[in-house]
Amino acid sequence: MEDAMRVIVVGAGLGGVTAAVGLHRQGHQVVLYERGAELREAGTGVVVMPNGLRALEELGYDTTDIGGARSTPARTGGLRDWRGRPLLITDAVQAQREVGSMVVADRTELHRALRAPLPAGSVRTAAPVERLEAGEDAVAVFSGGERVDEADAVIAADGIGSRLRAQLFPGHRGLRRIGRMDLRGTLPRPAEPDVEELLAGILIDRRTGAMFGLFPLGSDGLYWFTDSPLPETVPEPQRARELMLELMADWHPAVPALLAATAADDVYVDPIACLAEPLPTFASGRIALLGDAAHAMTPDLGQGASQAFEDAASLTRHLEAAEPAHVAERLLRYDAQRRPRANRMMRAAERQSRLTSRTGAAAWVRDSLLRAIPARLATRQLASIWHA
Repeated sequence: MEDAMRVIVVGAGLGGVTAAVGLHRQGHQVVLYERGAELREAGTGVVVMPNGLRALEELGYDTTDIGGARSTPARTGGLRDWRGRPLLITDAVQAQREVGSMVVADRTELHRALRAPLPAGSVRTAAPVERLEAGEDAVAVFSGGERVDEADAVIAADGIGSRLRAQLFPGHRGLRRIGRMDLRGTLPRPAEPDVEELLAGILIDRRTGAMFGLFPLGSDGLYWFTDSPLPETVPEPQRARELMLELMADWHPAVPALLAATAADDVYVDPIACLAEPLPTFASGRIALLGDAAHAMTPDLGQGASQAFEDAASLTRHLEAAEPAHVAERLLRYDAQRRPRANRMMRAAERQSRLTSRTGAAAWVRDSLLRAIPARLATRQLASIWHA
């Protein structure tokens, strides 16, 4: 590219680093600004769905071995009750045959692998971007109250609490907590109890509205998560685990055993939040939003990372061979492609959250209806979510 564009990516989460890599590989001059002192991402496991893997492949990654992630073997997935009895069973073999496999990766290792192609000089850590000032020909970047940089385009990938989203859309209602808590952890796979039948599935409890999910992590690890009503104050991880052990004491025996066996340092807790309403656009002039900054959704479909990867691939595609004068038009094309699908996922995730968190008579009816759904229909629905 004769006149490479200068593109600034704000936020070095999974979506931000993949967008930066994709644009760098196209020949753009890319600078990645990260608020934290180090370029890293802490956490537990992350599920990358088949559509997310296809997006990573489009960005030039080899997904057969990325960050130690391994394809999850096809299993009978779906929903079970709290004792492990089937409610809605999917044919994962057929779904993977149609649209491909998913992987479950250690979040830290995946982040390290995804950022590896970035040149060292393109990353600026301990550099919070506080404000953007859009001009006709460039976007100015402000940090520490001073103008520190400018670019032909800026990608705002600064996460669920995005400061830049709030600046671009001051009238937007921002985030909404849904009154639920996400607790998750990783651990080496134990010899006992046997967890094979629970892998790649979700257990739900019509009595309390709580949920437990379990996935294989690498060759010998497990990644689990819970979703339950949020206490008045967000507890520390250890206290949150104690609460889950009390709540799930009479669940399938593997559930409390895995919760108790997880090291305290490998447990994370967050209140679940999503955008209160969809954004009117993902692009404003020379600025585009990506990932949770654009479409923060509940985790119920496991699509958070995969949708960010789809954003990164779409942005890279639309900015290919772009010149500075083309940026606003190209970003509008990105918005037209990504916003409808991402917003559909937001709505679908929220519907799934309402479905699985029901209690009482409504939950009893739900369980009865779920048992009546043929596996082939459930599989078809799963495959439709995985299609990009």
